[in-house]
Amino acid sequence: MAEVKVQKIHYGGWDNCVQITNGIVDLIVTADVGPRIIRYGFVGQENEMCEVGSTLGLKGGDEWRIYGGHRLWHSPEDKTRTYEPDNSPVAWEEIPDGVLISQSIEPATRIKKEMEIRLSPGGTNVRILHRLTNAGLWPVELSVWSISAMSTGGKEVIPQTSTNTGLLPNRIIALWPYTDLNDPRVILGNKYIVIRQDPEIQQPIKIGTSNETGWAVYFNHNHLFIKYYSHQNNARYPDFGVSYETYANDFMLEMETLSPLAKLGPNSSVEHTEKWELFDNVPMPPDDEDEIDRMLTQKMR
Repeated sequence: MAEVKVQKIHYGGWDNCVQITNGIVDLIVTADVGPRIIRYGFVGQENEMCEVGSTLGLKGGDEWRIYGGHRLWHSPEDKTRTYEPDNSPVAWEEIPDGVLISQSIEPATRIKKEMEIRLSPGGTNVRILHRLTNAGLWPVELSVWSISAMSTGGKEVIPQTSTNTGLLPNRIIALWPYTDLNDPRVILGNKYIVIRQDPEIQQPIKIGTSNETGWAVYFNHNHLFIKYYSHQNNARYPDFGVSYETYANDFMLEMETLSPLAKLGPNSSVEHTEKWELFDNVPMPPDDEDEIDRMLTQKMR
């Protein structure tokens, strides 16, 4: 029977990383910086996550760095609060089928970040529980914001909300000031929003959506990556009320999920869970929505 193995390794120029593997897929978590998952993929194959080569192996300092991989933030975004550097070592301990990664309390925000990362012994399924704790003296309102920076050359598919609300609107799409709706990377379909990561286009784009279905996918490397989360109807979300956001530039595409806004009193916590799944031998789909439907129906839960 397959089992999950956890071991300390060197990776990407960092002396202290933790590998979680079941022989099918592996995850690599940085311990010199973070909390951050820098790799997820089939063993011996491409990393589905982005790695920013110019920052790999760096640690220490007061400047926030975009290392790549999967990270934990808190929303709404603010230049001072959000970009607290994660350049210092994190504590980790082995838990059943994975690890618990804990960051020291952020000096400015007094927020503590933790991720419980668990891998299924016999498949590709990953469960990540993200936890934010207010270690300050006053209440703080925030949303758990979990961000997966994906590698170049892929295609993201985000489902459109299809609830029939009659004469009332049924979905929210939030746009950032630098977003151009004529961008050739974006297709706004009736069933899906499709975004292509293009290494030749530097101009960033960011879109948010209410995404009531609670999933999004990324096709790349002849693989299919699926990210699941829980969208809560009637809950209050940041950024005009969206629970899913995506950002793309020339070196990555970010798949971002958010929890409802919560007011955390001192010593209280809020949690947000994502589930990941990875499929092999899945070709890049065309932009045709019926063909995308056909491919996803075979793989979705």
